[in-house]
Order: sequence, then C-alpha cells, then structure tokens
Amino acid sequence: MAGRIEDYALLGDLQTAALVGRDGSVDWLCLPRFDSPSCFAALLGDQRHGHWRLAPAAPGYRATRSYRPGTLVLETRWQGPDGAVLVTDFMPQRERDPRLIRIVTGLAGQVPLAGDLRLRFNYGRVVPWVRRTDHHRVAVAGPDSAWLRVPTGVHTFGQDGATRSEFTVRAGQAVAFTLTWQPSHRTGARRVDPARELHETTARWQDWAAGCRYRGPSREAVLRSLITLKALAYAPTGGIVAAPSAALPEVLGGERNWDYRYCWLRDSSMTLAALLRGGFREEAAAWRRWLLRAIAGDPGDLQAVYGVAGERGLPEAEASWLPGYAGSAPVRFGNAAVGQLQLDVYGEVLDTLHLAFSAGVPMERQVWGLLKALLGYLSEHWREPDEGLWEVRGERRHFTHSKVMCWVAADRAVRLAEATGLPAPVEQWRALRAAVHRDVCAHGYDPDLGVFVQAYGSRELDAATLFVAKTGFLPPDDPRVRRTVAAVRDGLDHGGFVRRYAATTPDGLRGREGAFVACSFWLAEALATIGEADEARELFDRTVRLGNDLGLLAEEWDPLTGRHLGNTPQAFSHVALVNAAFALSGQ
Repeated sequence: MAGRIEDYALLGDLQTAALVGRDGSVDWLCLPRFDSPSCFAALLGDQRHGHWRLAPAAPGYRATRSYRPGTLVLETRWQGPDGAVLVTDFMPQRERDPRLIRIVTGLAGQVPLAGDLRLRFNYGRVVPWVRRTDHHRVAVAGPDSAWLRVPTGVHTFGQDGATRSEFTVRAGQAVAFTLTWQPSHRTGARRVDPARELHETTARWQDWAAGCRYRGPSREAVLRSLITLKALAYAPTGGIVAAPSAALPEVLGGERNWDYRYCWLRDSSMTLAALLRGGFREEAAAWRRWLLRAIAGDPGDLQAVYGVAGERGLPEAEASWLPGYAGSAPVRFGNAAVGQLQLDVYGEVLDTLHLAFSAGVPMERQVWGLLKALLGYLSEHWREPDEGLWEVRGERRHFTHSKVMCWVAADRAVRLAEATGLPAPVEQWRALRAAVHRDVCAHGYDPDLGVFVQAYGSRELDAATLFVAKTGFLPPDDPRVRRTVAAVRDGLDHGGFVRRYAATTPDGLRGREGAFVACSFWLAEALATIGEADEARELFDRTVRLGNDLGLLAEEWDPLTGRHLGNTPQAFSHVALVNAAFALSGQ
C-alpha cells in the first residue's frame, strides 16, 4: 500500500517529478515529462505497479528527512541499532535524458541496506524485459528503456519481477545508484559522476533561490513554496503544471480523482504571479511565450487547460487496472476540463500580464495583439454561464467569481493601455468594465443575506467570492466586502479551515471533501486586506502548519482525520501561501 499523501517528498528536474515516501520508496515517477505515462505507479496501487525502495534491510531504523537549504535535494537520515546512514535523493536538471540519483553515505557503524526496483511502464501496466550489461540493469518495453547503474561491489539479482540489491555501508563510505531513462531505440546510457551531479544540482537550486526577495515572517515556508512552484515549471516550454501527481483523491475511497499534470491557464497564471512577487522574472517571460504558442488562433477556442507543450487534446480515460489510492476509483488520466468554458481564466491571464509588465517585463506587440483579441472575445461572451473556477460537472451557471474575473480582465486591460499608450479601444474596455461591475453588484450580491453568493440567483456561499477583496473589485472598507469575508469565515468553516463551498452544494459528484487549503490562505489574505491583521496572521500560521515535515501542501486537508487529500504538492495551495504572506507582511 502507498503511504499517506503527506508522507511524500517531491523531487524534480524542471521537466518531470518523482514522489518518494518516508519509507524510502519512490512510488510515482513519469518519464520523460510530467504528463508522460509513469514507470512507478505504486502511489495508485501497490508495489506491483512499480516503485523503487532503498532503505535499511533490518527493522528498528527511524527516518528523519529534510531538503538541503534552498534546493530540491532530499536528505533522509536513517538511525538504528547498527549505525546511521544518509540517503540523498535528487534529479539533476538536464539537457536530454532524465536521471534519478540515490546516494547512500555511511555516518556511523555499518548498516545493511536493501533495494527493490520494480519498473512498470505505462502506468503500472507493462512489465519490461530486464537484462544485465556492464554495471547496468536495463529494462526495455515498447518505446521506453531504463538503465540502472549499479556500483561495484553491490550484489544485485532478479527476483519476483524486481531487481533487488543487498549491500552494507560503513561510516565514511558512499554508494550511488543512477537510474536513467531514454528511448528504447538508443543503446548505452551516458555515465555520470553522481557526486559531481549532486554538487551542480545543489548549486543550481541555491543560486536560483538566492533571488528570492521576500523578507517577511515565515520566510522558510514562502521560499519552500516558491521552490516547489519552480519545480512545477516545464523548462523546455515555460508551461506550469498544477501538480505532479494524478488521481490522488479529494475524498478517500471516492470518485473525485483527477489528473493535474497539465497547464491550467488559471493555475499557471497564479503560479507566475507568485513567482513574480518573489522576485523571479525569467519564468514570466518563458510562460508568456508558452501562452502565445498555446492559445494561438481564434480566441473563441481558448481552453482552460493545455499540455506542457501547449497540446490541446487531453482525453480523459479511466485506468481500470489500477485500484486507486486507498481504493479510490476510478483512476483517471487526461482531463475533460479541456472542453469546459471557464470565463475566469481571461481575468487570471490579463492580471498576470499586467503584473509582469509592472515587474519590468516589456510589453511586446505580439502580446498586445493577443490581449486585444481576448478582450474582443470576452466583450461578446461574458454574459454566458460557465463551469467556473471549481470545474463543476453539472449544468453551467453564472458564477459570481467568473464575472468578477471578467471585470479584472477589462480593468487590467485598461490599466495596461493607459500605461503603455499602445493602440486600443480603451473606451470600449472601460464601458465593459463598468457593465460587468454593475451586473455583478446587481445579481451576484444577495441583499437579504448582505453578501456575495456563489452564483446568480443562489443563496450559497463560495470562498471564491473573496476575490471581490483580493482583486480590487470593491474597496476593502465596503460593507459588502466585510460581510462577505465574515460569512465565508463563519459559514464555510471546517475544523478551523475553509471549505471552497458548503458540503451540501451540488456539484455533480458524490462524496464530501475536506477543507480546501488555498481557500484558508485566501481568507487570511482577505482578513488582512480589511484590516483584521491579528486574525489573519493566526489563520495563516495555522494553515502553514498543515504542511508536511518538508513544508509541502496538498490540495485539501481533512480536519476529521488529520490527513492530506488530493494531488500533491498542489500549486494552488503554495501560490495562496505566497500571496497571503506578501499581504500580511505589507510588501
């Protein structure tokens, strides 16, 4: 069985990612890209579906772990009756072939260790043929091959469909394993020096992290969030995935199991905004180039989600051979949200373009042309119902948050036109901004309740209505804003945290979720915005503590069981942490 969701650490090379548990087992790894089929899928089943465990062979060892400061290099210290060892796991940033390197270093005594490698390509479905070459075990199946370089003196053997290793490490000794993926038609994996790769990987991450300009409270949590967000960016194209995992359940044993290894315009826009606030501009330029390529063509064909290289077709399918995490089925790969209308993404994209310009990223004419095309489409379609931020799998509705973000799109377009002086129908955009504002205030606000509601004509609360404060739609001292913030705090409370909407609100799916981590940070930010600094800080600190021992956050938190839920680590959660931290610090 897979470990708890909060037991997993993230490794990554800016093109894909691995999840490794506290027990030393890598239970999820897709190669060569985030959205490629996995070669380890024990996360969604058991060891038969692929994993790589490396740990002391005998019981009685306790593991503690941490990242090297400012990096994604994981160090796990095993302490037990025979001594202590340090296992260092990392993925070097690469030009071509992905590698996962695991180095065992003896700290005290002598510790027997065991390795168990089960490569199962195509999401745990394909068992490869394995052969031995000079210092390598080579697994081949279809288009995939994986090469395990085994150190001299380590006994390896095949057993029960796995490649097993047995060896002892003494104090001062280092033993390194390197797993390399490459297309199966290529022969011979390039050898690398693990110690040199470790040094270079550490230096690259720390050089990047040194650019963080946040200097307020909870700096370590903010920096860890920014590193995590950077790890979710696909370096070759600039696309940013919502999470590196797929089908981790929002309800244990339920059907809310989605594939998040793609680039939502909303999530990637928010991620970029957080990175920009943190002082990182290079990612903004790369993402903007990805955006231009991904949404080229008719603005009416804008999708909510794309592949990491801008792919449009992401067909959703069920993997019947995988039992799912903790029996949560069906396991889904691909995502049907590509066919949904989500009007809020126009606001997220325009807000990020505005923020990038404010941060010093020049406005290019090609980008300006795209902006005008998006506003032209939005001006004709903003009155339509949509599936909204939460991607409901039911009837389209006029979601208040979607309309607020349409206002944001028009507002940021006006601001950019005024700042750049570039040719634009500014008066039309001002009129659009005013029309949307009147519409939201007339239909998204319930005068009897005195608050903004989830959708026009409804009386349901929604944490996304906090965006009336976050975006500047209304001033923070407006009574409607203050009452909405209070209503979300009191009406959507779930064990001291915030649901995204009431548990009784229909969304087309069975099962009740936990608290949505990002929504708790949104509330903290909104409280800070309306001047409730002490309450905001207390909620912020409480929500930060939901992170695991490494500071990683999943999508949701279940206060009843004290468990993480949903895909992990989740960009939305870490973005919200960063934004709330900046709001609370006054930066």
